[in-house]
Amino acid sequence: MKFTNMNPTVERNWVVIDAENKIFGRVVSEIATILRGKNKPYYTPNMDCGDFVVVINADKVKFSKENKAEDKKYYRHSGYFGSVKEESAKKLLNENPEKLFKLATRGMLPKTSLGKAQLKKLKVYEGSEHPHTAQVKASK
Repeated sequence: MKFTNMNPTVERNWVVIDAENKIFGRVVSEIATILRGKNKPYYTPNMDCGDFVVVINADKVKFSKENKAEDKKYYRHSGYFGSVKEESAKKLLNENPEKLFKLATRGMLPKTSLGKAQLKKLKVYEGSEHPHTAQVKASK
C-alpha cells in the first residue's frame, strides 16, 4: 500500500539548512524533526505533516569528536553469506554527502511507508547552489 497524504489542510514549506561548520548529528536530528513535522502545532504521528528540507554545503559539515568520522561506520548487506559491506562516515562525506545525510536521517524516521515518504522530501547539495530557489520563501 502506498502512503498518501489525505489531509488538505497541511501546509508544506521549504526550509533551507546551511550545514557549513555545524555538527553533523545535530543537523541531522533537526532535519528529522522538520521532516516529521514535530515543529508544527498540528503534528500527528500517523500523518505526513512535515516540510521539505534543502541542505546546502553538506560537504563542509563537522563531527563532534576528532576521530568520529573514521570511527562511525555504516553497514549494508545483500542477503548472501559474507556480503556485509562497511563504509566510514568520512569516506561517505568525501564521495557522496547526500548518501551520508540520507542514511543518518533514515535512522531517525519511522521504518514504514510513512518514513519513506518523509525521506523523499529531503534534498542534499554539496555546494551553496540548489535548484529549489523558486520554492523557498524563508531560510533557516
